[in-house]
Amino acid sequence: MHTLDQALTLTALQHEADGTVRWQGHTHPGYANMVGPYGGVTAAQMLQAAWLHPQRLGEPVSLTVNFCAAVADGAFTIVAQPVVTNRSTQHWMLRMEQDGKVVTTATAVTALRRDTWADDETKMPVVPAPEQVPMPRMLLDRPFLSRYEWRVMQGSPLTELGTTSDTSLTRLWVRDIPPRPMDFAGLAAMADMFFPRVYSRRALMVPTGTVSITVYFHASGEQLQQHGMGYVLGQVQGQGFRHGFFDHVAQLWSQSGSLLATTHQIVYYKE
Repeated sequence: MHTLDQALTLTALQHEADGTVRWQGHTHPGYANMVGPYGGVTAAQMLQAAWLHPQRLGEPVSLTVNFCAAVADGAFTIVAQPVVTNRSTQHWMLRMEQDGKVVTTATAVTALRRDTWADDETKMPVVPAPEQVPMPRMLLDRPFLSRYEWRVMQGSPLTELGTTSDTSLTRLWVRDIPPRPMDFAGLAAMADMFFPRVYSRRALMVPTGTVSITVYFHASGEQLQQHGMGYVLGQVQGQGFRHGFFDHVAQLWSQSGSLLATTHQIVYYKE
């Protein structure tokens, strides 16, 4: 079983009359970060709790995850409830608990996708092919970094922390190690792959922590199947830095140029 699929394994503990399901899961050492697990895998676990729910309608359209406290290594419970179900959309409330305390909350929307006019107004930038971009020599030592193949073309705090910059723009190719067929949970995990933009701007590794991340899924399940185990192109840039918080906006494309997802997050930082 792929490492990510191990981390996504959830066991149903209880089904309640209002549709709420309590799932049992466990953190995975392969996705450990500085404090607790890599936030992307926590987001993927939250989405998985809705994805596996027997009453789920359609496919993910959006996911917002709020990191209330550090997730400790060990077991956790995710409570998933479909609070409103319409003809084409379904709205979810989710929370992760450890030792009776809430550590993460989330909302999600799933929906039945229909064939309509389609276009990606945000175009993939012209970049070298993944095979033409060398693998970097990592300066940071975090277990989750070994779960991905990084090919950074621009703005990498992973390999250089010496020169300040007036832009936090980063572009990189990435895919799972070992390669894994893309699905919504894997895409949710990748949406958090970008290092804090303050690292790029300040050339300093100051204390940081994601407060909230939202992922919008533009690809259908069929498109993700077509993407298969290919690379994902990620582009990210910060927007505002002040009073101990900054945000960034990012896009993720398939190798063929289809926009798979967009994401926006707000991050705490400390001088």
